[in-house]
Amino acid sequence: MSKGDRRVSGLLAGVRSLFPEREIFLRSGGTIRFLKISSRLQMLVAGGLALALLFWAPATILLAINQVDIARDRASLEKQQAAIASSARNVSNYRASVGEMAAELEARQENLEELMKSHFGDNLPAGEVVGSKDGKEDQPSAKSRKISSAIPETRELRRIEEQQIAFASRLENAVAQRTRKVESAIRSFGLNPARLARQSRSGQGGPFIPYRGKKLDGMEEQFAGLGKALHRLSLLENSLLAIPSGKPTNVVMLSSGFGYRSDPFNGHAAFHAGLDFRGAYGQPILAAANGKVTYVGQRSGYGNVVEVTHGHGLMTRYAHLAGFNAKVGQNVKRGQRIARMGSTGRSTGTHLHFEVRMNGQPINPRRFLEAKADVLEVQKIATQRFGDVGNRG
Repeated sequence: MSKGDRRVSGLLAGVRSLFPEREIFLRSGGTIRFLKISSRLQMLVAGGLALALLFWAPATILLAINQVDIARDRASLEKQQAAIASSARNVSNYRASVGEMAAELEARQENLEELMKSHFGDNLPAGEVVGSKDGKEDQPSAKSRKISSAIPETRELRRIEEQQIAFASRLENAVAQRTRKVESAIRSFGLNPARLARQSRSGQGGPFIPYRGKKLDGMEEQFAGLGKALHRLSLLENSLLAIPSGKPTNVVMLSSGFGYRSDPFNGHAAFHAGLDFRGAYGQPILAAANGKVTYVGQRSGYGNVVEVTHGHGLMTRYAHLAGFNAKVGQNVKRGQRIARMGSTGRSTGTHLHFEVRMNGQPINPRRFLEAKADVLEVQKIATQRFGDVGNRG
């Protein structure tokens, strides 16, 4: 017998030893019976059980995997259903607010057009408020496209909103350019634009009433920059209007300048706080800027005096007058007649003594009366926009 045969015989013998023949005794009615179970039968039964277990285990595993997949699919389906329900609610909410959105856009449209007309007149057609400057439509944001695809009713509203925002940005740039011109004009008079704006701001007030309008996806916040820019431009233009650049009398013949001079009465060195203009007796004296008459009467050394307060710390004084054509509290415009030239007070002859004071301190009026044409043009634009708004004390 070969070595391999001996190994097989040994293996079989080992297996048989695991399944020895067994005898079962059965007692019934005093009779004893013997049931013999052979090794072969035991091995066949054990093999059958092993095969059954071999096929059952993978089936059980596959069934468990299938149940996990089913649970996962069910969870995914429930999540999708919840998302669909949420989207449906969102769509319903947006549909319900379409009317409100339209009203908000219409109100903002009117506001933009009013801002444009009040600051730029007819230089920009009203039709450009909605629609890009080159005639092409502004591209909506990704968020707007997503909402518009779900709610067709809002597509036009979203398009208009995006275009309004684009126009507001262009308007803000235009305001910035104009603000730089106004600041340059104020500096040409030797004044500080920031200081004048602060003094203008100090004259504001009123109760606090919170804005309760609705916001369209927070877009209203994008107009905050435009609002601040327009507010600052208004302060500066009001300040520019207050600067007395108009001639105080039609015939301007300078007879004495601003600063130190020899006193005409005693010849001593003296400080002259204004300019003297020689003219005819009774010649009209004109307001140099919009403002409010705050004094009419006599002052020591000045004779008959009219003082006009222009706001922003600026005041003009007209002295040695023959008579008055204005009264205290009266609002006057640039170039309006307020008095008549004379020679009252400490005076050697018919003339107008004209002063400009900033926060009570005299400054040289010459810089205001010699303003360049481009500066006067900027001042003229502000005058056209505000009308008589600059008449404030």
